[in-house]
Amino acid sequence: MRLVFAGTPEVAVPTLTALIESEHEVSAVITRPDARKGRGRNLHPSPVKALALEHGIEVLTPSTIRQGTEEGDALRARLEALEPDCIPVVAYGNLIGPELLDLPRHGWMNAHFSLLPRWRGASPVQAALMAGDTQTGVTVFRIEQGLDTGPILGTYAEAMPNDATTESLLDHLAIKAGDLLCEVLDGLERGFVVPQPQDGEPSYAGKITTEQAHVDFHQDAATIERLIRALMPQPGAWAMLDDQRLKFGPISILDAAALEQELAAGCILVEKKRVLVGTADGVVQLGNVQPPGKKYMPARDWARGQHDLESKMFQ
Repeated sequence: MRLVFAGTPEVAVPTLTALIESEHEVSAVITRPDARKGRGRNLHPSPVKALALEHGIEVLTPSTIRQGTEEGDALRARLEALEPDCIPVVAYGNLIGPELLDLPRHGWMNAHFSLLPRWRGASPVQAALMAGDTQTGVTVFRIEQGLDTGPILGTYAEAMPNDATTESLLDHLAIKAGDLLCEVLDGLERGFVVPQPQDGEPSYAGKITTEQAHVDFHQDAATIERLIRALMPQPGAWAMLDDQRLKFGPISILDAAALEQELAAGCILVEKKRVLVGTADGVVQLGNVQPPGKKYMPARDWARGQHDLESKMFQ
């Protein structure tokens, strides 16, 4: 098949790599414009653009794809000239309007990092981790106007790893997405893939807010542990101590019965080699923490620089 690929961040790179290495032809990519990053605020290409340029693939970087705008109309004209059979999408970053959806013969298809219809929306991996889902995976579906509502073309599912963070799970699922998209494209080309409507009650995963990232130590330890893993590395789960916001890396849930003293929710106990915090139903051991303006460090090293921690509480 002749393809145009749409994607922007690092998580889209494994799929583009898989498509380039497949028997299909990637004639162009659509990605977000170069962005200013770093202290020098220099322009940097998206990871997808960088990979496409390495392989001599045409790159389209419209700031808008809305029809009726100069850039949007130019994109449509170029797509019409390229005549793609399908446009696979992974984390492109723009909504596809109805004027573009009917261009390819097989439409636009998206690789979504959940088992649809569970966790439609912007943060499916984070939502699955926070909810304690026992399964995870990737769904390839045909894009239509609804939010992740299109018919399913293929699914990959596996057991949720107990220690997964959003970063580690996305890295893993990104590779599976590339494999699955290639399988779906092969099946479409041979007439083996039949779109199936989504079945079951949908759930939704919106963008993570600052308040959602707040760790309330009056919750149970398992809920807190899942929240922290779900928000690694960004935006990072946090709590206030005095007037400073402290972010948390993964924590460990301990057997409270093995401790010599009870620890109330939010209270801190500093031992020789570990820092403990009470929760609604037990105790957790802090791993790495990030004070404001600093890098993540072991909680014990952070505690050495603090005064009278055991008289304070996380808020």
